[in-house]
Amino acid sequence: MAEGIEKLRNIALVGQGGAGKTSLAEVMLFKSGILNRIGRIEDGNTAMDYEPEELKRQASISSGFHQFDWKKHTVNIIDTPGDQNFFTDTRLCMQAADAAVVVIDAVDGVKVQTEQAWDFTQEFDQPAVIFINKMDRERGDFSRTFKGAAGIFDPKPIILQLPIGSEASFNGVVDLVSLKAYAYDDSGKAKAVEIPSEMQDLVDTEREALIENVAEADDALIEKYLEGDALSDDDIKNALRKGTLSRTFVPVLCGSVVKNIGIDLLMDFMVNCLPAPNERAAKIALDADGNEVEQIPDPQAPFSAFVFKTVADPYSGRLSIFRIVSGSLGSDGTFLNASKGNKERFTQLLQPAGKEQKPVSKAGPGDIMAVAKLKNTTTGDTLCGENINLKFQTVEPLSTLISFAVGAKSKGDEDKVFSSLTKLLEEDVALKLDRNSETKQILLSGRGQVHIETTLEKLRRKFNVEVTLDTPKVPYRETVKKKVRVQGKHKKQTGGHGQFGDCWIQLEPMERGKGFEFVDAIVGGSIPRTYIPAVEKGVIESAVKGVLAGFPCVDFRVILDDGSFHAVDSSEMAFKIAGSLAFRKAAVDANPVLLEPIMNVAIITPEEFMGDIMGDLISRRGRVLGMDNKGKNQVINAIVPLSEFQTYAPDLNSITGGRGMYTMEFSHYDEVPAQTAQKIVEEIRKEKEK
Repeated sequence: MAEGIEKLRNIALVGQGGAGKTSLAEVMLFKSGILNRIGRIEDGNTAMDYEPEELKRQASISSGFHQFDWKKHTVNIIDTPGDQNFFTDTRLCMQAADAAVVVIDAVDGVKVQTEQAWDFTQEFDQPAVIFINKMDRERGDFSRTFKGAAGIFDPKPIILQLPIGSEASFNGVVDLVSLKAYAYDDSGKAKAVEIPSEMQDLVDTEREALIENVAEADDALIEKYLEGDALSDDDIKNALRKGTLSRTFVPVLCGSVVKNIGIDLLMDFMVNCLPAPNERAAKIALDADGNEVEQIPDPQAPFSAFVFKTVADPYSGRLSIFRIVSGSLGSDGTFLNASKGNKERFTQLLQPAGKEQKPVSKAGPGDIMAVAKLKNTTTGDTLCGENINLKFQTVEPLSTLISFAVGAKSKGDEDKVFSSLTKLLEEDVALKLDRNSETKQILLSGRGQVHIETTLEKLRRKFNVEVTLDTPKVPYRETVKKKVRVQGKHKKQTGGHGQFGDCWIQLEPMERGKGFEFVDAIVGGSIPRTYIPAVEKGVIESAVKGVLAGFPCVDFRVILDDGSFHAVDSSEMAFKIAGSLAFRKAAVDANPVLLEPIMNVAIITPEEFMGDIMGDLISRRGRVLGMDNKGKNQVINAIVPLSEFQTYAPDLNSITGGRGMYTMEFSHYDEVPAQTAQKIVEEIRKEKEK
């Protein structure tokens, strides 16, 4: 392994699903001597994808980690998922990287998922390089793919290599920095060759464009260029590195993972032009007083780290994977979990390497490490030395998009279902689990249908628990639309002391979202002060189950303005019952209506699907609010009833062929159209009768 932080590289492989990120990682490990075979290409088994759910789908659902040595450097690679169902894991794990390789499919070009992965590199201000893969495939087009990226990405992509040949005849690349051409044999071995004569004009043109672009990274160099002086290869290489690190531009390389073409040049670029941990900005933490503190990657500084991923296993326990920010760590010891406020003991320091973890004796700044069986540590926590107390601010999971009501397939397994899912939530923070007290359902929420399906497969494999899935019940509400005044009177004689409570209330609607207000307008002592809170309590308890379909009643005001009492028979209980009776009577007379949750949605889609999507939204009672451009894609902003949108994820995939994505958040409650409300009320009544 390389010595010194300046020889360390932490690099995330990101991009759309199917672009070849995992295969690229395999080839890198093979070329560096870590692997003696290329699993994904030869038989589908890989060092990075090893979970049964990944092998079944031949796609990453969780980030994989490995390291290799190349040209006296140590490279930690993070192979991230490209499916939007698992993009929370991608985003969380990219926090541990110092740079990114954005892999783009030369056939499909830039997809929506590529753009979101690109947004993550911008969020973390990470230098990046674009690798256009699959140049050997039919319809693989370097020029079209580059133009697509150049029209979307910022900072601007610049061409560093040109392909030799195309599709089946693709067999090498021309490096515009060194002006050398490399042809590859069937084993992936490169050989320097002459630049093809038919490419010379294009090479000259692109070389000039490259010099002009890299000169922008250095004021002295651009002055030299503008004065007409020739730039040396060293000038170009230094400016290339400087511009890449400062995100002035993003270099573009190309190749074929399957044919092992161009991978060695990409690996050279990674160690020569992407940053070491000490070349990145200091990470900001908050001390115990909430003040910002810069943590620099100094091995002599106090230890600090943040946990960005957790792997849960029912047998070996919890594995916490973290990035060391400052200081050093030995093979065992104790540190403080500053997020939870407790000390944690570890007995072995591990380095993630695919499905295995290698014991190591020490680690320092920039290293990605793991420890097992920490009692209270979860994803997002800060670990630090016991003599300091600081917390790193880590990113939150992406919002969930789809929910299902889960139930035990076998009777008596209800608690086991909940406890097992809770353990999976430690591993996958993109999931949410909730017991809805209103509907009495256990709700499992995730990023999409595939996300939920893989979670249930893990549940079955790891905990031997089978569940059923149902569409969740919609949390409707009720409200009133007109003002009424009614009497609520409770009178009961039972021998001895009776029960007597009498109140008059005004019930009136309030603005949507205002909730509930109780006004005491009693004058002259018609109801004693001690009984007035009981009337309010009766109203509140009765409003929990409205008069239409048993949903909570909201956005109304009750004014208690009159009543009477009995010196002997009146009590708090009697007035509570009177308040309840008054509310129910008033609610029936006040034109009750059903309210439904309305969601804000933003659908990102290629332009050719906009018509189909907007037509589908209208069929779901949605209302389009506007449209925006996002690169070559369109963003449709709309509001849609939750009841019409609960299973939208697979429908959008079907409409767009997997090229669309969306976000969703609660907006407000609104009145359900009368005809629809009548159907809902009838269905609920039939269900209750059963």
